[in-house]
Amino acid sequence: MATSDERFLSGDILDEGTEVSVADLCRMFAVEERHIVELVEEGVLGTRGEFSVIEIDKTEWRFHGTEVRRVRIALRLERDLGINVPGVALILELLEELEQLRRERRVQQ
Repeated sequence: MATSDERFLSGDILDEGTEVSVADLCRMFAVEERHIVELVEEGVLGTRGEFSVIEIDKTEWRFHGTEVRRVRIALRLERDLGINVPGVALILELLEELEQLRRERRVQQ
């Protein structure tokens, strides 16, 4: 039986098959659209061979659910450590390389 003091947390599981729009990301993270555009322009989001920023109108941009994690990390780096967007892009790239090297090392062991 639930009491009035209990709090419920709900959420969605986002995987590679899930797509989110710019508006979705703005709502999820309480940021303005221009900030998401800046993340795309700097290579933090969605430009890894998926599309060119120039080719598609930003209202049509779709991101894989896995990109939501990148947005969360990027915004925390900006907010908590004061890192600018180009710095965030570099850090995310290095974190991905580190993760890949760790996976390769586990396979070799």
